[in-house]
Amino acid sequence: MRALVINCTLKPSPQPSNTEALAATVIAALKGHGAEVDVVRAVDLNLKPGVETDMGDGDDWPGVHEKLLASQILIIASPTWLGRPSSVAQRVLERMDAMLSETDDEERPVAYNRVAGVLVTGNEDGAHHVISEISGGLSDIGYTIPGQAWTYWHLGPGPGPDYLDDDRGHDWSTSTGRAMASNLVHAARALSAMPLPAPPS
Repeated sequence: MRALVINCTLKPSPQPSNTEALAATVIAALKGHGAEVDVVRAVDLNLKPGVETDMGDGDDWPGVHEKLLASQILIIASPTWLGRPSSVAQRVLERMDAMLSETDDEERPVAYNRVAGVLVTGNEDGAHHVISEISGGLSDIGYTIPGQAWTYWHLGPGPGPDYLDDDRGHDWSTSTGRAMASNLVHAARALSAMPLPAPPS
């Protein structure tokens, strides 16, 4: 089983990423369940604006698209900015819009029988809003969202320290992340054993 984590931090490599740090705890849990995990740091790529799988010369999205189709599990990891998903997360979802018109050999949308979850960091409140925004988009595309397929970290409303700068709340975020990983893996296995059929015509 393969999983793909798309880190939607605004910080290009090699800058430290709070979102990457929390994602590492979920990645470890996924690997503990036997999953192979790929990580994409979207801000490091040239993801052109648009809603097509390939936006032409220099577009790096086709490589990400290949990883999406090779994975049974997807995690979108985003920081919170102004109580909303990052602009990078929005760009990723917009590019995934092309998957709405793609089908497999059995005429099922290509996101069918794949599961997805969301991970959020931020030193302000708004994590549940970010989770709902991203989960809603992924569900529209065709992903199955298991119960409690998310984790987040923040220290309440208003400005404050970052995940990498403060140990408070890490135990809860890690515990919730382990539950998230377990739910994603087991839901993916269930769909593999009993796949969703193509939508009725």
